[in-house]
Order: sequence, then C-alpha cells, then structure tokens
Amino acid sequence: MSEHPGTPTLPSHPGRSERLVLPGEPQSAHTARKFAREHVLHSEPDAAEDYVDAIELVTSELVTNSIRYGTEPGDSFALKLHTRRGRTRIEVRDPVRRRPQPRPESDKRDRGRGLLILDGLCHWGVDDAAFGKVVWAEVIAK
Repeated sequence: MSEHPGTPTLPSHPGRSERLVLPGEPQSAHTARKFAREHVLHSEPDAAEDYVDAIELVTSELVTNSIRYGTEPGDSFALKLHTRRGRTRIEVRDPVRRRPQPRPESDKRDRGRGLLILDGLCHWGVDDAAFGKVVWAEVIAK
C-alpha cells in the first residue's frame, strides 16, 4: 500500500484495498487513472476491457472533481480502490465538505458532464468524513 504522494504500487493480494495519496494538482489525475487500471488488472487479470475502462473513467471523474472543487493549493487527497469478484469500489477523500453538485453543461468550459458520466457508469454517493468528505462509486462488471 502506498502512502507517499504520487508513488503508486501494485496490490500485494487480489481483492484487497489499495490507497494512494496524491497532491491536489491536475497532473495527479493521470497518476490516479494509471493506478486504477493497474490495480484492477492485477486484482482481476481476466477483467473485460470495458469494465477496466469504466473504472479508469470513473476514477478520473472523481479525482478531477476532487482536484477542482475539493482541494486548495497545497492540499492532497486520498484515492482508495477495492476490487473483488467483478465489483470495484473507488473512494476519493478530500478536505472540503462541499458536496458535488450538478453544473450546467458548457462547451466553452469543457465542464459539467462529470456527474452525468458517473450516473451512466456506476452507483455513487458522498459520505461525510472527520475532515472533509469521501465521494465513492461502485462499478460492477457486466
């Protein structure tokens, strides 16, 4: 399990949770996507590509929202993944209590579609945490 910002590690045992702490900076989204893909493929080597792609996209949306709306300069966030038997739970914990809100779609800003994407790919929600919140999603293989 990696506790050091930006240092992804593969899970040691399939079906276990893995956690990664990243800085609240745009480049962290790439690291999170790569970490999610590697985690799922290691946990479930026979996973269908569309399942892995969905997990990668959901992770990207959750992380991007956390970076944009759940962190301030100098903050970090935690990404936690758990995959077992065709089901992956993705959790992103950040220090801001403000919950995700649907925003008007905008072609000019290239924003406003994240929660719609989540609605189409998974079941998701928000839980309060001691310092901030946890936005979670569950992706199930078809």
